[in-house]
Amino acid sequence: MKQKSTPVADQPKIRVLLADDHPMVRDGIKANLKPQRDIIVVAEANDGVEALALIKEHLPDVVILDLRMPRMDGLDVIGAVNESKLPVKVIIMTTFESEEDINRSMKAGARGYLLKDSTQGEILDAIRRVNVGEIYLPARIVQKVAEGFRKQALSPREMEVLQCVAAGKSNKEIGVQLFIAERTVKSHVKNVLEKLDVPGRTAAIREAAHRGLVRLN
Repeated sequence: MKQKSTPVADQPKIRVLLADDHPMVRDGIKANLKPQRDIIVVAEANDGVEALALIKEHLPDVVILDLRMPRMDGLDVIGAVNESKLPVKVIIMTTFESEEDINRSMKAGARGYLLKDSTQGEILDAIRRVNVGEIYLPARIVQKVAEGFRKQALSPREMEVLQCVAAGKSNKEIGVQLFIAERTVKSHVKNVLEKLDVPGRTAAIREAAHRGLVRLN
């Protein structure tokens, strides 16, 4: 005998926690979610520390998490969630769309990546897909990831040199800090400029910041 499907109203709702330090952003997401019969917002957090505490308290099905937040950023929250083996799925929602941010988020364990100008349809689709175990990336993010694969990646040592360059250090100072010869530093800087496809240090810092490789204060 064929079983009758359960009406949407009788199915358990997808319990969502919102974490963003901008109340207007949370209000916008809530406005998109409120009319949905299968989704309910169970808690809101203003920063990463509060987000982690509320995740542990409510154990939501899906967390929509900002990447940059006070006290504890989104990646650190994901790390703490993984370490505690909490049964929640995280969707990063941010204004940052560099391939580095996307890759770092997905490697950390995010199940989805949305931009803050996402449509209502994208947000709802992401929540529903991630809730059932799928990975969700909108088309423009998939394109961004594909573009990243075509670019040469910096080695760990080149990343260290790049961080020093961004901090305004000279080749000699970088060599002292990293315990390598100045001529080796020059070689690494040359490789960094080539891989970033830029003419000099200033342009390298600007391009690195755009890609999310360094943060400028």
